[in-house]
Amino acid sequence: MDSSEAPTTVLSWSGGKDASYALWQMRRGMAGERADEAPEVVELLTSVSADAGRSSMHGVRRDLYERQAEAVDLHIRFVEIPEDASNDEYEAAMAEATADYERRGVDRIAFADLYLDDVRAYREQRLEDGDVGGYWPIWGRDTETVACEFAEAFEAVVVAVEGESLDPSFAGRRFDADFLAALPDEVDPCGEDGEFHTFVSDGPIFDAPVPVEIGETVTKSVGPEDTPIHYRDLRLAE
Repeated sequence: MDSSEAPTTVLSWSGGKDASYALWQMRRGMAGERADEAPEVVELLTSVSADAGRSSMHGVRRDLYERQAEAVDLHIRFVEIPEDASNDEYEAAMAEATADYERRGVDRIAFADLYLDDVRAYREQRLEDGDVGGYWPIWGRDTETVACEFAEAFEAVVVAVEGESLDPSFAGRRFDADFLAALPDEVDPCGEDGEFHTFVSDGPIFDAPVPVEIGETVTKSVGPEDTPIHYRDLRLAE
């Protein structure tokens, strides 16, 4: 990268509040960051099931991600993962995408993690052998502050909740002040420990809202511990 140029950045995209908040902050300009260090976000990166066409963590449909990308005026890259892929298969697919970014001259991949050291260490380890670095634009921010700022500026719906942390009634709710007030004290207001996930439909980074219809709730057992996850289905409302 030329020292006079802003670093080209791909944003790891969940479609949820943390990724949207991170993009908002990067576009506004990070506090204390020199102009030549401000990120130039060039693409969104996400993974979906090759069979179901949905993200595994959020259960969000591919066409909703495509509509989000259109609304924020960015290309989105989908890494398709087999339905029952092993962790090695997942890592190989993501490594292929990262290698392509390296060939294209992308400087770094941004992640919207807030405080989970083990997650950050894992991402750093996956990138350490290449020239594409990691970037954490909202790392260390107070999650209550982030949640409140986000709720005031964006529109989002809760699309998945972990059954061991929240009951099914939280799935499908708007992410707003009432939702935050209803959370049990032990649940992080940003759901940073995986307690819930969101889909963002409008806000300051969007050229136009993404119209959605909220469907039924489906509960599935996920992972080696068969953790119950309550998914609330979303469709484009057109």
